[in-house]
This record gives sequence, structure tokens and C-alpha cells, in this order.
Amino acid sequence: MKKINLILILISTCFFWACLTRPGEKTVVIKNKPVIEPDYSELTIPFNIAPLNFSIRETGESFYLKISDDNGNFIELSSNSGAMEIPIGKWKKMLGANVNRKLTYQVFVKKGGVWNQFESFTNTVSEWPVAPYVYYRLLYPGYESWSEISIVQRSMENFDEKTVVDNNVVGQNCVNCHAFNQKNPDDFMFHMRGSMGGTYIVSDGELKKFNLKTKEMENSATYPRWHPSGKYIAFSSNKVVQQFHSSDIKKIEVSDLASTLVLYDVAENKIMNIDDGNNKQFMDTYPEWSPDGRYLYFCRAAQIGKQYNYEDIKYSLYRISFDAETHKFGQTEMVFDAAAQGKSASFPRISPDGKTLVFTLHDFGCFPIWHKEADLYSVSLNDFTVSKMDVNSDYTESYHSWSANGKWLVFSSKRADGLTARPYISYIGEKGNAGKPFVLPQKDPEFYNRFLKTFNIPEFAESDFSFDPGRIRKVAEKAPVQAEWTTN
Repeated sequence: MKKINLILILISTCFFWACLTRPGEKTVVIKNKPVIEPDYSELTIPFNIAPLNFSIRETGESFYLKISDDNGNFIELSSNSGAMEIPIGKWKKMLGANVNRKLTYQVFVKKGGVWNQFESFTNTVSEWPVAPYVYYRLLYPGYESWSEISIVQRSMENFDEKTVVDNNVVGQNCVNCHAFNQKNPDDFMFHMRGSMGGTYIVSDGELKKFNLKTKEMENSATYPRWHPSGKYIAFSSNKVVQQFHSSDIKKIEVSDLASTLVLYDVAENKIMNIDDGNNKQFMDTYPEWSPDGRYLYFCRAAQIGKQYNYEDIKYSLYRISFDAETHKFGQTEMVFDAAAQGKSASFPRISPDGKTLVFTLHDFGCFPIWHKEADLYSVSLNDFTVSKMDVNSDYTESYHSWSANGKWLVFSSKRADGLTARPYISYIGEKGNAGKPFVLPQKDPEFYNRFLKTFNIPEFAESDFSFDPGRIRKVAEKAPVQAEWTTN
């Protein structure tokens, strides 16, 4: 048996070396860096990230890649297609041994029998881990069809993916607006529209279905954000209209005709209005709690009349103080007057240390997903100064989420083709500066050229989701628990 095992090892070793095509000593030096896709060059990457597999987009018949560190350790790969799939075990070992150090990538391409050596590029391995999971909603980019929509959990440390909710399991109803408390799937919720409609909430490990629209409310509860205590969820209650355009570059526009903020008490199953005395004058949407729970941030626009132009609707950033013990809200104050600059703000998201708020700035309205000009901006919550982030492209940036340690930001970007959103990750430095973003790695380097669906609402999470689609189906078949309206 030992002889057989030895023979198998020798055969495997010989096969490996036979398949690995290396450049010889004589090469032609190319004074350019190689074109690779995805662009995984000159990045700061977490030490626990899955392999950054890519394809070399240079013409040639053979391709060779060497990834090395300063200690003489290296990983080498070769390919006839240019696709480079890095072995996960070797990758993890190399990243773990090079925290706060650089890895050097050397690419060779054989063309016409001659090996061309391109300029090397590097990546820096950060000591800060990225969240172990990211959740997102997958759907076709047109948004018109509910035929295939799912909420998916993906490991950031490897390529494992698990379906949390699949609308084909729940009668092809629309599932949307998933949200966590403190990146914890034990406090998790999502909405479902259609025959099994309701708000599905996991709290303390128990899944229930609720109807959060009471007779006192004109519209349903949407756009949720958990209070850090886990006791409350803030929603906006929106009357939404969609416009579908046949010729405009923005194929879909979504506008609010009216919206207010409401607070849901999870334990008491009671919902109440959030009113600063100006509700009838304004439309309030997209709530976001400060990490200490003392402020609720939101977007506010002037209430429109019966006749309106949706391009004139501009939202600014506000916040209102909150006392968690008494359910009482206090004074409202302006954070950033986007409307005064002829712009509109959406999706406020605050860093875990409470120092920085990131939002999407665009020309008008509250649904920037189809706005090419939508970019990410940050607000220093010490003095409310606003600056444009370095992560932006010529296409839409939105749907951003912080990691629990505040060192990584994930967001949806349409930079690849202007149509499909992909999740990009950026390192956030000590002074709030953002590193070059990189797309979520996939095992197949050609994945994004073949996959047609768009990634919405990427949210980092710290643990595995405990429910499967079958269990959700059982809850979906039940009647929802009706929430009660309260004035306190």
C-alpha cells in the first residue's frame, strides 16, 4: 500500500510539473503592466479574503503568473486561456504569513513562441479582517419581473454561497429590503410582497411574519433599520410610484408621493409615528440609527403637490434625537443641505465608531439605482463637513454597508457595463481615506462576464444565517401577526 501511495504521489507531481508552463531565461521586457480582469492590482486586501482569481487580457498562447513575498515564498500558475484560479490553501497560507506586507504579482505571456515579461504589480495585505459573510439580493437588472429574486449569503473567506430566501419557494412573491441589527443574522428581517406578503422578522432566533400596516397608516412600512439595542426597527412608510421610460437612459424612476417615518417595537408588536411636528410639510425616508442609538438620521424632501416634476424632488440629510427608554424623539437638525446644491441624498450609513456617515448623492429623487451620476460621499459627524469619496466611477454607486470593524465598505457599482450592479469592497484607512475598490472575488475568473443578474443591497454580516428556504416557506403560509398602532 505504501508503494502504491508513493507511485501515486510521484505521478501527481510529474503531472503537475508537466502542466505548469514556465518562461525560460530569455524574455522580452514589456514596459507596461498587464491588463487583468477583474482589476486586482495595487489594492489593500483583508488577510481572510477568498482568492482574487482573474484573467489575463493579453494576446498569447501561454500565460504564467507568480505571486511572491519578500521571504522567497511564492505561488505559481500557468494557463493556456489566461484564467488564473489560485489554490485556496496556498493563498490563505501566503496571506496569513504576510499581514501588513506586500505581495508581488509577476505576469508572463508567451506570444509567437517568445515570453513577454510585464511590469509587476503589488497588493498590500491588511491586518484587518473583512466580515466573514456578505448578503445581497439577486435579480435581473430590469426590476420589472419578480420571476427570479433571491436573498443570498456568500462567504467572504471562500466561494460558498447559500440561499436565504428564494421567491420560487414562496410563490414567486417579491422579496426585498433585508436588514440586520449590528451585522447579526439572529436579528434579521426582510419584506415580501404578493400573496404571502408581510414583514418577516427573526428576533432572538425566532422567525415570525407580521403585518406592519395598521388602519391608522396610509402606507406600508419599508426601508428598515434596526436600533442597536435590538428593541426597535425604524421604517419609512412610503407611497411609491414607478415610471418606466422607453428612451431615457434611466429606464426606471421611482418617486415618493408621500412618506413618513415610523418606529416599531419588536417585543411589544406596536408601531408608532415619528413626528417632529413637520410631517405634513415633508417627505421623510431612509432611516439610519447612530451606533449609540441616540440619533435617527434620515432623508427629507419638501412634500409634493398634485402637480409635480419628479426631477424637482430633492432630499437632504437630517437627524432627530431619540430616548430609547421613553420612546421619545426630540429636536430635528440639518446634517447636509443637498437640496440647496441642487442635489439629492439617499442611503445614509454610519460607521461603527459613529464618526462618519456615507451617503449617495445624485441629481434628484430617492432612488438613485438608475442614476448614472450617483456617487458616494462622506460626512464627518464631528463638524458635518462633506467630501466626495475616492471609490466612485463614471457609473452608479449606491447600496453601501460598513464592516463591523469599520475598515471595509461594500457597495453596489455599475462601473462594469452601466447596467448590472456588482459588489465592490474598499479599505477605509485611519483618516477615512478609501482604498481602490475591488469586485467580490469569484472562483471562476470569467464569472461576471457570464452572470446576468444584478447584486442589490450588499450587507456585511458576522455569522451564518440559521434558517433555510423551506422553513421560511412554512412561516410564509401562515397568516401574519397584526401589529398594533400606538401613540406612545
